[in-house]
Amino acid sequence: MLSIFLREERGQDLIEYALMLALVAVAGGVMIPPVGVAVSTIFTKAMSVLARFGG
Repeated sequence: MLSIFLREERGQDLIEYALMLALVAVAGGVMIPPVGVAVSTIFTKAMSVLARFGG
């Protein structure tokens, strides 16, 4: 009975997809905050340039 359980491969795909999803979630969580800071800096600089010429 144990040998049948160890050879069973039906749940393998689900585990692989879950691990891939976890990897993407961790990578996204690590990368999003610095990107947000960079975008905020760009918009701040753009607004200061526009205020200087538009104002």
